[in-house]
Amino acid sequence: MSVNTLYWLVTITDRHSTDAFLKLYEEHGVNVNLRTVGSGTAVREMLATLGLEKSEKAVLLSIVTADTWPKIQKALRRQMRIDVPGTGIAFIIPVSSIGGKRALLFLTEHQKLELKEESTLKDTRYELLLVIANQGYTGSIMDAARAEGAGGGTVIHAKGTGMEGAARFLGVDLVNEKEVVLIVSRTTQKNKIMSAIMKNADPKAGAIVFSLPVTDTAGLRLLDETDETV
Repeated sequence: MSVNTLYWLVTITDRHSTDAFLKLYEEHGVNVNLRTVGSGTAVREMLATLGLEKSEKAVLLSIVTADTWPKIQKALRRQMRIDVPGTGIAFIIPVSSIGGKRALLFLTEHQKLELKEESTLKDTRYELLLVIANQGYTGSIMDAARAEGAGGGTVIHAKGTGMEGAARFLGVDLVNEKEVVLIVSRTTQKNKIMSAIMKNADPKAGAIVFSLPVTDTAGLRLLDETDETV
């Protein structure tokens, strides 16, 4: 399903602020979130001068609609003071397609969504496929993807919130322990790979698949050469 009114929201903040950000998002209808951890890279000398330790970061991943984002952006600035240095950062990336109407309804259950035609980013040569699944099913997902020509994938471990409604929309229970599988594919193969994951991966994975446009790449020479010889 092609959309251009849906965005992948990435929020990076200190771990102790995670609950406050999640609460704000839930207040705006963004109930389904993933969170993982990272670490800050502030200069050691600066940390020593301030008497601070290297900070652990929370990375929050969410789906927001074009109607929801301006409201969240405003709340982030007013309530979370996100423009104050050190508070955090939030940015959005357009979603080019999502695997199935049920997954779309699950991810945007409490948000206003109007479907429109694909954006101008539809002409990109590559897409980043994101597969959100229960932990332990990466092998099944990658087997299905490779059967349609996908290369390798990268796995990020995360914890999910708002998974209670999954059974109603997707017909499968989603646990809090999640894996996010990242796969870069040619745009011409995207739909087949997404369909294969939805149909052939272990149903217990509860896989949700969507894609983001990739505007340029480096390191995908073999895929480029394959295109030229087809």
